[in-house]
Amino acid sequence: MTNLTAKDLDVLVQILTGEEMACKKARVFANTLTDAALAQEMEQIAMQHEQRFNTLFTMLGGTK
Repeated sequence: MTNLTAKDLDVLVQILTGEEMACKKARVFANTLTDAALAQEMEQIAMQHEQRFNTLFTMLGGTK
């Protein structure tokens, strides 16, 4: 990605932060739930947030 303005970068940082927090919260819920089916669903949601975070982070030139 090139030619990003400071505003563009600010928005992308906010999106990355949101994806990271959503992933962490979903993992906490997955580890807290006693219903195995719900816990598995929350873990899948966490993985989806993590994948979006990693994809965006890599597109921005980051390494993980």
